[in-house]
Amino acid sequence: MRHLREELTTFAVTLLALTALGVAAGFAWSATAPTSTFVLTESGPFLADAESQTLIAADGWFAIVTGALGLASGAVGYFLARGRAPVGAVLGLAGGGLLGAYVASQVGSTAAGTTIQAAGPGGLRTSVSLGLTAHGVLLIWALLAAGVFWVLEFVLSYREGAAEKPAGADAGQADVG
Repeated sequence: MRHLREELTTFAVTLLALTALGVAAGFAWSATAPTSTFVLTESGPFLADAESQTLIAADGWFAIVTGALGLASGAVGYFLARGRAPVGAVLGLAGGGLLGAYVASQVGSTAAGTTIQAAGPGGLRTSVSLGLTAHGVLLIWALLAAGVFWVLEFVLSYREGAAEKPAGADAGQADVG
């Protein structure tokens, strides 16, 4: 029962910490990503400059910000939970990465704001600050955090196992046959 409680506590703390970190990620994303300018017409909003790459750049900056946080949180999560509650930690990293990325997308979209200006007879011109067009980037934080955790687990566990095994332990088995 104590072990289960420790796993659940680790899961909850990790989930909440990464979700809260999503707020900072949202502000970082809104500060780095470019905004897109749209023209509002009777049939809806259209990108003002059809050659603009700002929508793609916004997705790219979101991937960079959340990817960096995924790498960092995976490593920190591994070393904080090492040997105590690995299942709770990795589940917290995956869930917290998903929630953190969602919070970052909402905060970043809201923080950048929307500016509306009169644009003449064709309608209104508005600067829509930020939004994700490639929703798959919401998975980057969770995938990298969990991936880094398991890579570190494999590499360090393998090293510890190799260090404990005597140098000639497998030599006798290879000669049998």
